[in-house]
Amino acid sequence: MLSQPVIYAFRASLKCWQRRTVRKAALKFGICRWLSTPTRGAVTGMEEILARVVSPLPTYETREKSPPPPEVNSLEFMHFYKSLDTGEKLDFLAKLSRDFGVDHKSVSEFARKLLHTQLRDLSTILQVEDRLRYSLTPRYKQLLNHISRVEGGVKFLVDLRADVLEIISSKGSESSHLRDLNGTLKSLLSEWFSVGLLRLERITWQSPCEILQKISQYEAVHPVRNWADLKHRVGPYRRCYAFTHAAMPGEPLVVLHVALTEEISDKIQCIVREFSTFDLEEDVNKINAAVFYSISSTQAGLQGVELGNYLIKRVVRELQSEFPHMAQFSSLSPIPGFSLWLQGLLNQYQKEGRGLDLLSEQEWQQVEQATDLSPGTSAIYALRELIATSQWMRSERLSCFLEPILMRLCAWYLYGEKRRGYALNPVANFHLQNGATLWRLNWHADTSPKGVANSCGIMVNYRYFLNETSKNSALYLQNKVIVASDQVLGLVSQFQKNSKL
Repeated sequence: MLSQPVIYAFRASLKCWQRRTVRKAALKFGICRWLSTPTRGAVTGMEEILARVVSPLPTYETREKSPPPPEVNSLEFMHFYKSLDTGEKLDFLAKLSRDFGVDHKSVSEFARKLLHTQLRDLSTILQVEDRLRYSLTPRYKQLLNHISRVEGGVKFLVDLRADVLEIISSKGSESSHLRDLNGTLKSLLSEWFSVGLLRLERITWQSPCEILQKISQYEAVHPVRNWADLKHRVGPYRRCYAFTHAAMPGEPLVVLHVALTEEISDKIQCIVREFSTFDLEEDVNKINAAVFYSISSTQAGLQGVELGNYLIKRVVRELQSEFPHMAQFSSLSPIPGFSLWLQGLLNQYQKEGRGLDLLSEQEWQQVEQATDLSPGTSAIYALRELIATSQWMRSERLSCFLEPILMRLCAWYLYGEKRRGYALNPVANFHLQNGATLWRLNWHADTSPKGVANSCGIMVNYRYFLNETSKNSALYLQNKVIVASDQVLGLVSQFQKNSKL
């Protein structure tokens, strides 16, 4: 295993070599002038390059006969865009999406023709519909397609969409043209990254160092502490899988970490912390369950392109092949947003003076006793501060007192809080769409500072009963029904009995 300084030195040398290679290629194509940083605020330079590299949309009659534009157009666009700073990228993308999008005049003409042909024969109607469909093609779509065919082009477009998404989130509803550009990019990327074109790779300690380093960097759920920690996560009783794509070699797109256990785990510490006693060789008799404890998407530009759900399904088939006797599949998932939601709820009820609608009178009395309230301090304020500071975790008495309250509130957050009829929590929504059952809430499951801050240390198992996932998924997606266990439903019932939301 190479030391980290050697790896970093090698990567730095490789980057220098890549820059020299790119510059030589630029000279070959006669585009060196775009490799240097452009004059800041040079709007005319943007207009000039866009006019040159974004070809007019071929006519309907010649759409399949027109020769492709020279590859230099794609390279010039890529190099110019990479040289811009954040503000210039915004201006450049706004100009691209606004001035080189759909020809709205042409669309209107074909729409009128379609209305006038409704009494004609079917063949004529279909031809006019096809012409209208073609006229809705943005002019820049042809450029995006050609960029995808040059080396590094697909990765460039993934990163480009990440920039577009960031701009849209910062500008809000003012970016209608950029939203169209985002929709076009998402549609193209969904085609290019369809599950049939993805490769499932198992990551082991023998995998290339570059891949292992990226797996460590991309881990978003439970950060990897060091190389020993990473070695454990790809070693015995653990599996790490990733989807890769031929157009982005060496770049994991979505990563899934799995623990092979005797029973479904209820604490993350026993998975990512306690590993010194593990055997070097796996004992198949100790492997009865697969626990998915982390799934991370690595490319912001692939947001909304379904990859994670397919990865879980592929991994289940892979594990069933390796362990035919295995029948228990479950996640051990964080509950991001629960503490924030609870803080907002307590704040709202404090302002409205509706504390008794959330906890019983006896429980509020217990809060007062447990927190030693100073004169003039309300119990609901004390509870909110207690949870916000996480001080209760240091007291066994407070922890025991808060357990039933927080568990039923968390059950309601996962089961009852909705957005457009679906689960408000994004992790819950993901697993429920896949057909999992909201199976078990686990107290003191993640006692790390992050786990306590995000979800009061509570984690949840989403159980995959393989013969029921298709039915559960249909119930959730079509009827917005959440399939939950007796434990979860019991906690929800307690919440509804004690609270009046």
